[in-house]
Parts: sequence; structure tokens; C-alpha cells
Amino acid sequence: MNQRYDARCAAFNSLLRCECGAKYSNLEIDSAIGRYKLEDAEKRLYTTLVYGVIESKLTLEYIIARLARRPVESLEPEVKTLLCLGLYQLSRLDRIPEHAAVNETVELAKRFCPRASGFVNALLRAYIRADRNSLLPDPNDRMKYLSVKYSVAEELICIFDSLLASNDETERLLAALNVLPRPTLRVNTLKLSRDELLRRLSDSGIEAYKSELSEFAVKLADSTISDKIRELISSGYVYIQDEASILALEAARPMPGEYVLDVCSCPGGKSFTAAIMMNNQGRVRSFDIHKSKLSLVDSGAKRLGITIIDTTERDARVYDESLVHIADLVICDVPCSGLGVIAKKPELRYKSAADIARLYDIQYDILENCSNYVKPGGRLSYSTCTINRGENSDVVNSFLAKHTEFTPKYEKQLLPHIDGTDGFYICVLSRADA
Repeated sequence: MNQRYDARCAAFNSLLRCECGAKYSNLEIDSAIGRYKLEDAEKRLYTTLVYGVIESKLTLEYIIARLARRPVESLEPEVKTLLCLGLYQLSRLDRIPEHAAVNETVELAKRFCPRASGFVNALLRAYIRADRNSLLPDPNDRMKYLSVKYSVAEELICIFDSLLASNDETERLLAALNVLPRPTLRVNTLKLSRDELLRRLSDSGIEAYKSELSEFAVKLADSTISDKIRELISSGYVYIQDEASILALEAARPMPGEYVLDVCSCPGGKSFTAAIMMNNQGRVRSFDIHKSKLSLVDSGAKRLGITIIDTTERDARVYDESLVHIADLVICDVPCSGLGVIAKKPELRYKSAADIARLYDIQYDILENCSNYVKPGGRLSYSTCTINRGENSDVVNSFLAKHTEFTPKYEKQLLPHIDGTDGFYICVLSRADA
């Protein structure tokens, strides 16, 4: 590679790849960090820029259209990407001086699309001079205003409105979804206690505290995953898992000696938590439709010292007679829209209602098919990382209307602005004894 690729240059290239649909941001970031040999501060800036620009896409493109006085669609992708990079630094990154944000972006323009460098320079300087509030839509046009302010598709705001009690609560949810949550570590109690983990973190100068929601979780005070934490993860003492996901397993109550099926298991967090709660006694069978991802479960179990997990490629919608009435607990953490984890996955901000609606049948089919595998007296856990009622209680209620042998034992909708967790739905059903 002859050209120098610093954080901004690498971010420009990655954003273009994401814009044209070549890769999801998380996959592109993982590969680009190695491809461009980014380290330390450059790596952190690169990651911030890529995630930040994608997260703020609607806001940035609206501002560009206002300042350029022409549709964003009329701009070449390279020019639009440069402008988004520059505006994101000017509007969101306080530690970067305005002159540095402008000059570095103009230098990128000279390198990759020199004919547009003057235009890029003029628009960024116009933003510096502008009244920032005047660049947003009229607040009286509530949907447009919220969509641009928080960079979330209007269709999703309609879904949030239908779920929540007031317009004010919808805006509080949108604000919470714009804040990257601090990581939660799930303690591997097969190897150490939570108190011992906290002592190790404190000795390493890492600020952390006990979760108020789970006795097995530790919250980090900083969003940075340090080398010490990576060492703890690689040694199998902890793994990253949001409190909401941990609570889903605690509600399902896997017990030592039980037979557990995790039917949509990858990347393995719920299988790991189940096995640890079972004190590594019994059996956990981890299924997934994507065979290539099952290696993540295998390697994770080995790292954690778990020996009761085995993995199999399997479509959770396809009936398997050999599994009928075999499990004490079936975990259905189904594919979903992910509207509860928008803060972590920026592309989800722009999902359409039609795309989400296509998930309903898949979710129901998984729940209904896998209910056959629950033995009499056993439990069926249904969960999603979304706050969309259509994927949550509506699916469960449709299932219960046809399956009177199941009764709900626990149901909870977790909301980021109230619970401080991912947006998450948990429902545990119990099958009647024979």
C-alpha cells in the first residue's frame, strides 16, 4: 500500500464501502483496522468517525442540503461522504478544533476529488458561521424534527409512539438511543466471583461497579475496552453481555443437570450464561442456521472452561422429531429488528416498517416449532432485542391463543431510557405437566 492511510483517510474509504452496501459497519471496521494498520489514537478516531457518521446520517445530510441549497442525492458519493466527515467532526467532536476539522477534510478532498475541494471548504465554513438551531426542521413538524435531530427514520418514531405513553417519552427514548451504553461484563463464576473480578479491575486502575439488576454482572465506568479487560476476556474470566440479556436467562432459570436447547444461539452469549448458571452440569445444545458462526460458540465455550455445550447447524423453523419433548428449557432468542440496540448498531436507525414486518412470521414460526421440544413441566423462553410490540407481545399472544398448554410465568419489556439497558423483551412460558 503506497498511500498513507490515517484515521480520516481510512474512515473516508470505509464509509464509501458502507454507503454502497459492500459491508455492514462493524464488519468493515474490523477488517479496515487491520488493513490500514491503525493503532491506539488513530484506531479510536477512525472507529468514532465511521460509527458517528453512520449514526448521524439523516442529520448530516439534512444540514448539507440546507447549506448547499440542493438535494444531497445530486452530490457525488465521494463529496457527500467528505462533507459528512467534516460536519460530524465540527458538530460532535469537541476535542477537534474547527480549523483542524476543516483543513483535514479539505486535504482529503484534494486527494480524492480535487475538483470539489473548494465546495467542501466553503460548505464547512458556512456551517461554522451558521446558527445551528436554524439548520434543523421546524419543531412544529414533529416527525421531521425528531427524525433529523436524532437521525432516526420517521417510520421507527411512529413505532415508538405506538409503544410509549407520551410524545415526551418518545423523545427521551430517542435521546437514550443516541448514547453508547457503557459495557457490561458477565462474570464467569466457574472461574471467579464478582467480588474477585472487581478487586482485579480496581488493582488495574479500572473503575467498575456492581450491576443493580444482576448479581453476575459488572458495569464499566468507561466505554473503552482496555487491554486488561481484553486479557480477562481472552482468559475466560468474563465476556461482554448486556444486563438485559443476562436477565433473560435469569428469568428462564436454567438449573444444574437440565437439558437446554438454545435454538438461535450465535454468537453464544445465552448458551454461555445458561451453562454457567447450570454450574457446567447437564447439557446445552446450541443451534444456529449459520454454520460458519458456530465456531464462535465452540471457541467461546473452550475459553470459558465450559464442557457441556455442543453445537449443530439447524434451522429453528424446521421440525425435528428427535427433539420432541426433550428439553427442560428451550431458549428462543429470535432474529429481530434490533430497535433496542440502535445505539450499538447505527444502520438499524434506518430500517423500514416493511422490513420489520417481514420478521413477524419468522419469529412466530420459530416459537411455535420449538415449543414442540419443551417437555411437560418445562420452560420456553422467548426474547428479542427490540421494543416493537409487533415482534414481542403480539407474537407471544398469537402463540398462546393456539397453545393453551403453555402459560406465561414472566414477561418484561426493558427500555433504555427507563432501565438503562438495551431495549429488550423477555417472556418465559411454562408447559403444563402431562
